[in-house]
Amino acid sequence: MKPVRSALALALIFCISNGLAPDASAQSADAAAADRFVAGINQEIRDNYVEISAAQWVSETYINGDTEVLVAKANERALSRLSANVEKSKQFRTVAGIAPATQRSIDLLRLQTAMPAPKDPAKLAELTQIASRLNAAYGSGKSCTDESKPETCRNLDQLSKVLAENRDWDADLEAWTAWHNVARDMRKDYARFAELVNEGAREMDYANAGDMWRASYDMSAADFRKETDRLWSQVEPLYKDLQCYARHKLEQQYPGKLAKDGTIPAHITGNMWAQDWAALYPLLQPYPGVSNLDVDAALKEKNYTPETMIRRAEDFYTSIGFPSLPKSFYEKSQLKRPADRDVVCHASAWDLNLEGDVRIKMCININEEDFRTIYHELGHIYYYLAYNKLPVLFQTGAHDGFHEAVGDTIQLNLTPGYLAEVGLAGASKPSKEAMLNAQMKQALEKVAFLPFGKLIDEWRWGVFDGSIKPDGYNAAWWALKRKYQGVAPTVARSEADFDPGAKYHVPGNTPYMRYFLAHILQFQFQRELCKAAGYSGPLHECSIYGNKAAGAKFWAMLEKGASQPWQSTLKELTGKGEMDASAILDYFAPLHSWLKQQNKGKRCGWN
Repeated sequence: MKPVRSALALALIFCISNGLAPDASAQSADAAAADRFVAGINQEIRDNYVEISAAQWVSETYINGDTEVLVAKANERALSRLSANVEKSKQFRTVAGIAPATQRSIDLLRLQTAMPAPKDPAKLAELTQIASRLNAAYGSGKSCTDESKPETCRNLDQLSKVLAENRDWDADLEAWTAWHNVARDMRKDYARFAELVNEGAREMDYANAGDMWRASYDMSAADFRKETDRLWSQVEPLYKDLQCYARHKLEQQYPGKLAKDGTIPAHITGNMWAQDWAALYPLLQPYPGVSNLDVDAALKEKNYTPETMIRRAEDFYTSIGFPSLPKSFYEKSQLKRPADRDVVCHASAWDLNLEGDVRIKMCININEEDFRTIYHELGHIYYYLAYNKLPVLFQTGAHDGFHEAVGDTIQLNLTPGYLAEVGLAGASKPSKEAMLNAQMKQALEKVAFLPFGKLIDEWRWGVFDGSIKPDGYNAAWWALKRKYQGVAPTVARSEADFDPGAKYHVPGNTPYMRYFLAHILQFQFQRELCKAAGYSGPLHECSIYGNKAAGAKFWAMLEKGASQPWQSTLKELTGKGEMDASAILDYFAPLHSWLKQQNKGKRCGWN
């Protein structure tokens, strides 16, 4: 096939270079060549997929110098193939009559990686080596009081546990600072990394890597930026009322310690990145002690293990008509932190061969947070299984926010009623006070996340377009944290620090706007699935557990993958071809009304 495609390309170049337009028969032939080109690309990706996915899996589950080399070389080969294929695809840009599915495949080919590589082999190798180093530095990161004594070292899990479980100002500040200081050495590598991916993006005809990332949403990069701003404007009032309430409660907990500018100190949110405030629930619950939702205690009382937690989540998916997980899932997944080696514990879902070898990688603790995370990760797994039959270039989410929203939607169904049904809660119909407590608990996870979900890529887009320069990385990071979250550091942070690198997705080069979009879409999805299930009550009380009509509608969406623009896929599910944050406002309406009452007469907002 390659010689035929090369001959057709040469014929087209010859006609254009002589000022002639190809005749109708030539156009037809070239359209057919485009079909063959796409078929060949799909097969090439499939043939090489196992090598790169296995190397990446091993590099995250067995972190050492050898696996770092293996994944760097595998990434290098994969990116080299991609660059060559993107270059070859340019021959079809002026060809008329290409089938819509073929044209979409060619367009998606350019977006197969978030790490566009330069054509120069030396720079390509440099990029993959830096990417591998950054990933390994994060996964093996530790804070040690004495480097010669391993027992004095603490990893991210241990430092995060301090923030989650300890309300001591000084202890939390020490743990927060210890982890953020781990990222300092990443700065130089990251600056060079940004230069190299920008060069790769320009060679693919994008202005920079940020423009390339935004081009993956079936709209222009500029329009996508406006879209994220529009969605944020819908949810910002809800977030600001939550931030105001939380800040005044924290002032009571830490009298005289909070700055007077209206911000919340980053280290006292219970989370290393202030992205999730769930650990503050005991301080912030509207009606202390009024709840039947102590899932942590219930999991321990019923002797749940990592595997039984997964099987409980699998049961939800199968109850709505999804298939059982393959046996290999339980045999090959990483469910616990190994005692004998460093691993990346950040939860993730994997499709190792595009044919059903699906796995998750987690270091599961027996608590509610990880219990809910499992439902999220299985959402990715079932998306993989649903679209596995499609051509490889269509085997991804309608857009990346869809992929994140699937499992999050199922999380919304873990209502008191559902938890009572599976034996993890008391009464299935909570009182008004208990309902508000449950809403607060969920808002501290879902609503508190929204500005964080937006700001990470706002920062990276600035890095990629040059408006944020290396000598201002940290200042820009904290300016965005303040602007969107109303969060600020208590201790001075300077350009000797690289606090963005303390968050996995920055050294791991994972685009993050997907999570912001997912936090919008999951409520939009849930509202429609509840309608499909015949439910007509308050949205926050709905669970589709056991409803196969809702499950069938959801599965039909998953099966489409990226085979059509996301607007069409969303319209098929919801009747509306645009993302809409009104569902999140519907869901949290009782809590929002309560927050407004609590904030009356109090100073809200931040400088």
